Amino acid sequence: MVRSIIVASLIAVASAFVPAKVAPVSTGLSAMSKSLPFLEVPDKLDGSMAGDVGFDPMGLSEIQTDLKYARWAELKHGRAAMLAIVGMVWQEYLPHLPGAQFTATDPFEAISKVGFAGNVQVFLTIGIIECINLSKYYGEGEPGDIGWGSNWLDGKSEEEVMKVKTQEITHCRLAMIAITGATVQTLIFHQPLLG
Repeated sequence: MVRSIIVASLIAVASAFVPAKVAPVSTGLSAMSKSLPFLEVPDKLDGSMAGDVGFDPMGLSEIQTDLKYARWAELKHGRAAMLAIVGMVWQEYLPHLPGAQFTATDPFEAISKVGFAGNVQVFLTIGIIECINLSKYYGEGEPGDIGWGSNWLDGKSEEEVMKVKTQEITHCRLAMIAITGATVQTLIFHQPLLG
């Protein structure tokens, strides 16, 4: 009796992992991705946003209700990554501010050497900027426009604006990869980035 119950339980559990039969879906004339030509472009990635080349192999655009919010996050993290990678190189190779707390060349050692007050100043500045822009993340504004330097786009054609925005998002993506690599290299090897 016990064996029969165990076997029945195992069959029930195993049946949960059997793929369901799904009727084939005709996609018609759906476009193929520029970045991965063997994948179809997701519906929400229609090319209207700068830097959109149909790259979404994990299907994140399907679960995101508003791609503007996702673009805000991508730009914000990309801009932070650009500042971080420049700061990391600066910390190792370029002149520091005067004072003993600014002499560390290892970027991760520098965080602790600056002390609590220095780190609080950084976090307060970030918090103030975030609070000022919080309503823009969910509104109808242009992703990434926090009101600083947006007048550089005045007087440019739509093509020029799209080119500049594509350049920015490309540099943001590159910087996110670069800071990840630099962080891993520094934490694993404890060697200077360029040396």
